[in-house]
Parts: sequence; structure tokens; C-alpha cells
Amino acid sequence: MGTHMELVAKRKDGSEVMVEIALSPLQSHGLPFVVAAIRDIGAYPRVKQALQRARYSEHLAQLGRLAVDTRDLQVVLEHVPAIITTALQAEVAMVWLLDGARLEFRVASGVGLVAEEEIGARVANRPDTPPGFVFSQGRPVVVQDYAREDRFRVPPAYIEAGLVSALAVPLSDRGRVIGMLSVRSKESRRFGDEEVRFLESLSSLLATSLQRVQTEEALNHSQRLESVGQLTGGIAHDFNNLLTVIQGNLQVLEELPVLAQDAYAQQLLAAAARATRRGAELTGKLLAFSRRQVLQPSAVDTRALLHSLADMLRRTLDQRIRIEIDTAAGCPPVVADPGQLESALLNIAINARDAMPEGGTLRFRTEPCGPLPAALRGQRNNEPQGDASAAPARFVAISIADSGTGMSEEVKERAFEPFFTTKEAGRGTGLGLSTVYGFVNQSRGAVAIDSKAGQGTTVTLYLPQQEEARPAVMAEEPTDETIPAGLRVMLVEDDAEVRKVVHTFLSTLGCEVFTAATAEQALSALDAGAGPFDLLLSDIALGAGMRGTRLAAEIQQRLPQLAVLLMSGFSSELLDADREVPQGWELLRKPYTRSELARAMARVLAGRA
Repeated sequence: MGTHMELVAKRKDGSEVMVEIALSPLQSHGLPFVVAAIRDIGAYPRVKQALQRARYSEHLAQLGRLAVDTRDLQVVLEHVPAIITTALQAEVAMVWLLDGARLEFRVASGVGLVAEEEIGARVANRPDTPPGFVFSQGRPVVVQDYAREDRFRVPPAYIEAGLVSALAVPLSDRGRVIGMLSVRSKESRRFGDEEVRFLESLSSLLATSLQRVQTEEALNHSQRLESVGQLTGGIAHDFNNLLTVIQGNLQVLEELPVLAQDAYAQQLLAAAARATRRGAELTGKLLAFSRRQVLQPSAVDTRALLHSLADMLRRTLDQRIRIEIDTAAGCPPVVADPGQLESALLNIAINARDAMPEGGTLRFRTEPCGPLPAALRGQRNNEPQGDASAAPARFVAISIADSGTGMSEEVKERAFEPFFTTKEAGRGTGLGLSTVYGFVNQSRGAVAIDSKAGQGTTVTLYLPQQEEARPAVMAEEPTDETIPAGLRVMLVEDDAEVRKVVHTFLSTLGCEVFTAATAEQALSALDAGAGPFDLLLSDIALGAGMRGTRLAAEIQQRLPQLAVLLMSGFSSELLDADREVPQGWELLRKPYTRSELARAMARVLAGRA
């Protein structure tokens, strides 16, 4: 038969068993006899242990293959109990997951479940409950006999089901317990060191799979929001151009002599002007979500800001809502736009109010938290590279918690999307949390939501700490809007209707205006001898050709004394992204009034002087 062969014998009942065979020749009456001794080697302790380990390794490999093949976390979770019961030849196995508040364990999947531990059932995270005891120990727990167990309360359903022994190990994610794996048997003293090692290996493999899936989900969600942000930013840009035309023409109509004395016409014009302002506010929210708004970051004392905001909310919110503030002692200032931060907190507070129609508690809390939590770092994949200030090392967490109705997983998944709202028609635009998301990300931070239906919501803003004292820079606004008579202006704007409105504004301000639709037309005019000019007024986005920032840089090389005023439906982010743009250049946001245009022109002319 040779050596080093695996021999298998079949019993009378048809079952197969690994064996070894010893052959011994005998001589009797001149006939050759051989004594064959066949032994079941599975009964040998060392061999039995090796076979057991091989079987456990195969089941671990099975879970590994499943984790690689599927992106559906629930599929992985559902297979784990079956793998455990098959490998350990036990009757009951289950996966417990800890909720976000770490107060309860939820049965995520299981095989052979007993009463009160069905899928979705919840058990308190207390040391006197089976999963809570494992959590308190932070290590594997073996129960040799439930009838003699006195470390925690054994549910009667275990005894009624005939369960005798058990094994449970924590499920950890980066050193933090997030759940538990447990297996139970009707045999006493069923689980030893080998079973503990197997379940720990399975727990580690499952935790790795959970991390991968959660990271992919966070990245996909961030990419979806980024795509929506780019779309809404483009819509806002085009809408701002339309509002510039509407608002500009309304202002021209308002000043026409034939309408100046017509009270009814003035009333209609005023109503239309108010509508354009509301439209501008709407596009401002879209730009906030797409991170293209103009921010003026400075050091903000969060404690002072929260107390000021709470005083206002106590006067305006339902008196049945109790407001609490918990600020960590010595919490450092954050670097953010104070007005936008207050607006973001107010948006969240209003959402919290709507989630507590019968009253409740609204709690503000701040504390330094060091680096961003790993799960949120994907939100900041799009920040500029190479800027030391782009990735601050430490953050402050500002959390706003309510005791309201909470959110389902489906609602929470879409909470940051613009125009998504669960409120009835007319009660909201669906831009509240989306503007918060955009503002926080543009401020080099991140935002997280922790919520469950019926259990309230906590929104946490992570904003960069102020690393060092920075003197506040106060920009002096010139009060004089007078433009020198005969000021020679080159206007470059690709939208014909906007160009016409701005030309009218400049003409009524006493300027001499030369217009061009593209940067290339403007440069060709200079080459042909047009000018000289005192000021360049150009849109940044000029269609498919050269951008306004590049045009301004080229013209200023030829005319160093030329004042530059850029306008955009986006924001100063476009300026920041262009390394050729001097910090002193001014940006005028669309839509704007003639008065706002005059003030901006006065500022750049004063800076040139």
C-alpha cells in the first residue's frame, strides 16, 4: 500500500473513518496468513486535534471567501451563525451588534434562536445580561453549565430549550467593542481552548469585513454627495446669472421716469425684487452645500457662541423644549466663519424643534476630540493637496442632541441631500442639513449623524481647532461709492443678458464701457489698440475658453496699474484654486445691485491708489 497514504475505512453503517492498518505475516500449516490490525486514528487525541483545526480553518476560509465575493453586509452577517453551528456542532449561534449609544445589543442574525432573542430583539447592555457581561469583561467568556452560572442572570428560555454550555467572544472594531459572537450547546463543557481560538478568529475576520463594508459605504456616500454638490453648484451658477438679469432690469425699471410716480407699478417692482432676493438666498444655500460659498473664517469661542444662541432659542422655541449646554473646560476656539457656524447650529436646532412637537430636551455640547474619527475622514477627500492648513491635526466636536422622533436608516442615509425633506409640503426646503454639510466640509471639518427612529438624533460638527493665535484682520469698507467720472472699464461677460444689465449699471455710474464676450475677444481688442482702461470687470467662468482669472493676470502684465474686479455665481473658492490669482483681487458675488457694484469698484480703485 505504500507509505504516507491517507486510508479510509467504511463501517457497517456506511460511515467513513480515517484509519491506520498494521500488517503482520503468520505461517501456519504451510499457508501464508496476514494479520491486519485496523485502527480508527480519529480517536487519537493529537490526530483528533489536527483534524479539528483543519475543519475550523476550512470554515474560516469559507467566511473569507464570502466576505470577498459579496458587498452586502447583511449576507455576511446571516452566514456567520450557520458557519459557527456547523463548525462547532452546536445548536445555537448568533451575532449581536451594539447600538450607537452603546446601551443595547441587537440580534443581527442567528440559528436556533430561543424566545425573546429573535432577529431584531434587543437586550440591555448591563453586566447582569449575557451579552452585557461579555462586554463588561472585554474578553471571551465560557459557560460550562448554565444551571450553575452565577455571574449573570440566565434567561429561563435557555434552560427550557435544554441549553447547557456556551461560549461568547467580543466583536471589536479598531479596539472598540461593537458586538459579540455567541454559541450554545446542549452538551455540558462543550467549549475549550480550540473553540475559543476559532471563534476569536471568526470574530476578527467578521470585524475586518465590517470595516471594509462601512468604509466603502462611507466613501460611496461621500462621492454621491460630491456629485450632487457639483450639480447643484452648476445650477446655482446659472440661476445667479438669471437673477442678475432679473434684478438688474427691475432696478432699471424702478428708476424709469414713467414708472417713478406710479405707486402700483412700484409696488409690483418691489414684490418682484423681494422674490429675487429670496431666490438669491436659495442659491446661497445650494452653494453652501456644494462648498462654493464665500467664507470668512476666524477664531470662534464656541462656549460664548452657544450661550448666545441658547439665549435666543429660549425666547423663540417652544417653552416645553429644555435647552442644556455642556462645554468642556478650556475648549480651544475653532477656525470657522462665525456667521455661517451660527446659521448651521440654528438650522440643526430648528430641525430638532420640529422633531419634538410635544417638547423635550435640546442639548449642546463641545469638547476637543483630537483627530477626526476614522469613519469621517472620507468626507474630506477633496480638499486641496500641499497646503499645510488643509489637514489640521486636531478638532473640536460640537454636538446637538434632541430627544425627538429620530430618523430611520433610510432617512439618515439621505439626510444631507439637498431638497430631501420628511416635512409636509410648505414646511421646509430640504436644504437645512445640506447647507450644514457644505459649510462644515468647506471649513476643513466633517459632520456626523447618530439617530434611530424613536430615540432622538445627535448631529456632531467636527471643526478644526485654532492652532495658534492669529490677529483678526478687519476689512475697512469705504463708505464713498463715488466712481470717478469717465472711468474706463473693460467688461468681459459671456452671458449676453447679464452683459447688457451690467453695461447699463456702469453707464449710469458715469463709466466709459468696452464689452467683450470672451477672454480671447478682450485680448484681441487690446492688441488692436483698444484702451487704455482703468478697471477690468470680468466674470470668472467664461465658457469653454480662457477663464477670467487667467485673463486678468495677462492684462495686468500689460497694464500693471489696472484695477481688477472679478464676478462669479460661484465664490472665492474659484480664486483660491488658481495659484496665479493675487490675494488682493476682489470678488463680487452674483446677483448684485448697482450699489453693490459701485462699492466693490470703489474698493478696488482705492486699493490701486
